[in-house]
Amino acid sequence: MNRAALFVLVDGRFPAGGHAHSGGAEPAVADGRIKDADSLETFCRGRLHTAGLVAAALAAAAAAGHDPLELDDAADARTPVRAPRDTARRLGRQMMRAARAVWPSAELDALAAARPRGAHQAVVLGLVARSAGLTPLDAAYAVVYETVSGPATATVRLLRLDPFEATAVLARMAPALDQVAAAAAAAAGRVPDEGVDALPAASAPLLDISAQQHAAWNVRLFAS
Repeated sequence: MNRAALFVLVDGRFPAGGHAHSGGAEPAVADGRIKDADSLETFCRGRLHTAGLVAAALAAAAAAGHDPLELDDAADARTPVRAPRDTARRLGRQMMRAARAVWPSAELDALAAARPRGAHQAVVLGLVARSAGLTPLDAAYAVVYETVSGPATATVRLLRLDPFEATAVLARMAPALDQVAAAAAAAAGRVPDEGVDALPAASAPLLDISAQQHAAWNVRLFAS
């Protein structure tokens, strides 16, 4: 197991395109749902326990060796709104490009060939973790951290929030990240016996609605 690879994967400088996305923070700031560190934390906790949990479980299942094409279909079924679905595939395509240069594998090549327009980011990340010698739990941690760090970083730019305050939000959320990553890995562990229906399907309708609205903006700082 190459645990140090996890630090490379979650590093904000890893060229997977995440810096161009706010994780829903930009429309939330515009709507006044994020206005300071406390409301940022509320937003991040909601995102973590819904979209974050779902994506982390998908990534953990891919890292465990489950069929990535079936998982990609499961991700589609859990992403009913077009804008976040398109975003997940764009991010997956970018991550695939970076990962095949850093941790090349036949599994990544096969998924890239089967999904030339991009598989869901969570599924790609799980396969990347597998190629890097990481565990399903590591893959879940990578997802849950990105789920909250993306909006936190974006809010610093959008609101000129003190970066110390944004980092303090992430630190306070550490126990919740542990909880969600463990739950995601446990769900992935049930897939061999129960199929993909064992994976969570938590929803966040307001995230979906605001993502679709944000996609129609003429001027925006972030792609999503």
